[in-house]
Amino acid sequence: MGALGPTPLPPPLLLLLMLGFGGWAREVLVPEGPLYRVAGTAVSISCNVSGYEGPAQQDFEWFLYRPEAPEAALGIVSTRDTRFSYAVFGPRVAAGEVQVQRLQGDAVVLKIARLQAQDAGVYECYTPSTDARYLGSYSGKVELRVLPDVLQVSAAPPGPRGRQAPTSPPRLTVHEGQELALGCLARTSTQKHTHLAVSFGRAVPEAPVGRATLQEVVGLRSDLAVEAGAPYAERLAAGELRLGKEGADRYRMVVGGAQAGDAGTYHCTATEWIQDPDGSWAQIAEKRAVLAHVDVQTLSSQLAVAVGPGERRIGPGEPLELLCNVSGALPPAGRHAAYSVGWEMAPAGAPGPGRLVAQLDTEGVGSLGPGYEGRHIAMEKVASRTYRLRLEAARPGDAGTYRCLAKAYVRGSGTRLREAASARSRPLPVHVREEGVVLEAVAWLAGGAVYRGETASLLCNISVRGGPPGLRLAASWWVERPEDGELSLAPAQLVGGVGQDGVAELGDRPGGGPVSVELVGPRSHRLRLHSLGPEDEGVYHCAPSAWVQHADYSWYQAGSARSGPVTVYPYTHVWKIQLSACPPSPGHPTCAPAGGCRGGPCHRRHRPWHHHLLLHEEAAKTVIFTSQVLQVSTVFSLAPRSPLVARIPAPSVQLPLIYLTSLHPEWESWPPFPTPSLPHSSRWPSVSITYPSYREAIPCPGISFSKM
Repeated sequence: MGALGPTPLPPPLLLLLMLGFGGWAREVLVPEGPLYRVAGTAVSISCNVSGYEGPAQQDFEWFLYRPEAPEAALGIVSTRDTRFSYAVFGPRVAAGEVQVQRLQGDAVVLKIARLQAQDAGVYECYTPSTDARYLGSYSGKVELRVLPDVLQVSAAPPGPRGRQAPTSPPRLTVHEGQELALGCLARTSTQKHTHLAVSFGRAVPEAPVGRATLQEVVGLRSDLAVEAGAPYAERLAAGELRLGKEGADRYRMVVGGAQAGDAGTYHCTATEWIQDPDGSWAQIAEKRAVLAHVDVQTLSSQLAVAVGPGERRIGPGEPLELLCNVSGALPPAGRHAAYSVGWEMAPAGAPGPGRLVAQLDTEGVGSLGPGYEGRHIAMEKVASRTYRLRLEAARPGDAGTYRCLAKAYVRGSGTRLREAASARSRPLPVHVREEGVVLEAVAWLAGGAVYRGETASLLCNISVRGGPPGLRLAASWWVERPEDGELSLAPAQLVGGVGQDGVAELGDRPGGGPVSVELVGPRSHRLRLHSLGPEDEGVYHCAPSAWVQHADYSWYQAGSARSGPVTVYPYTHVWKIQLSACPPSPGHPTCAPAGGCRGGPCHRRHRPWHHHLLLHEEAAKTVIFTSQVLQVSTVFSLAPRSPLVARIPAPSVQLPLIYLTSLHPEWESWPPFPTPSLPHSSRWPSVSITYPSYREAIPCPGISFSKM
């Protein structure tokens, strides 16, 4: 049966043969020994051959040399002969407990599923020769030593020193957010130097225990490194999951902030590792113990909110009290859990829960929602789980549907809170009687038209019907500015106003000049825009409001109105320009200086002609010419920066023609001309007077200005 294999050649002769035949020879490799394994566990021993001749698929035979008979080879299993096994191994080979598995043509592994004490000894892997010459080694040997199974694993008893652990796994119930702590005892008395690795795992409730169903939570490796399973890695990094060793053989896992997914059956698995001669670590034993069946009571399944005392009907200024009770099997607020409670209000008929009125946060600090600042509102805890909202003076705007909102938080590592559940109460209707205040406003521009540089006065008269005694009025002024000739779609801009307490509030004037807002009568307000400019053009309106002050000194708006639009257009001044000239006599275009025009030849015998030219301040867009002789007026419209030619139709050829030869751009930017100070004559437009009969122009600088 091949119990006695061929005797290997001495090393010097083997080396000479290898050198003489091309430098190659058969070589069989097995792991370096001795190998230590534990009875009852599985072992795998690899074997491969190289430097051979013949087919790529080689055969392998395994033998065992027991310590009590080191020279007797016991055939275990072969790749080429199914009847190779000795009787001691035959049944185990037939059952598949002992087998040789081919990895490739020249490599196999011997597998023993459950080691027995009599499996200890020297294992030989032999490869029958397929070589033309006998060269190299044809077998390799490795010693396997079988250690007794002394690994012990159990659930740690409770308490610092421990008490008798129950015979059946206990069932634990923890609240969401609380800590889950489990202990495990793991020890070994193996005589060799080994390391223990301990891990905690979880299986879903009612699932069978096995590697396929067991999800690792956290473990202490053989090199004392702590690692967590993939679903728990983040919690380990955050400090919510901890694993420590207490004493020589006690291990403790703590899961902080228990979650619904933490429910299940927990196990402790201990594995024993030894270092093989090649430096690698091999697992030689593993045992598992059930620690507990854990149920997590979620806060969402327990949190409930109720409100009272029921639908409320109150008058304005009366106090409003609402109660909120939080119930359920909840952990007390403290180290592991925290709660916040608030009230929300939605106007009648509005969808959704509404806006926040007031709340107490997880630290018990109260705060008011947007729009409730400055009011006398209290949110307080009046019993263990009862909270009260109190509005000292209700307003009509407080009418609506109220709901109490409670939130439960669990505390993770440090002070970090995670919202675990929330619940809203049923709606609670609240009705507040209206004050019945009706306001009307009428606004207008005093004086009708207003010119640039002047002061525009806008007045607003307010009428009030209804309301309680002590009603106060406020009024604000708003403007909408035109863009490209049309009103802008942007919201109206506050110019100024007077509050119910008599304090003036100034906004942003479009022109940027000074603004005055004042109360000129019990129900009359005035807005004044000083030094009016073109930027102040727009549509203005007055917005009055009625206010009531309650006993708690808080104000609320009981009514409002809006006046009609008031258009403010800053007009420009019109200036009167008088031209004086003397028409020449036929045949001699001269005139006497006396009584005539200064600075040019004039005819003595003819009286001066007086002509009035009215120039609009805006770049001579509109010009009016008046003849004193004929008592007629004619209006001419001009494009900016263009010369003016004005003709006066009349039956006589003696009528003059006034020709404005140039238009200076400075006229557009000058402020209204002061009187009597005028621009220097060098800046005046040149004016010529001609007569149809002679067709020649006579310069006449006799120009005077006056404001009309």
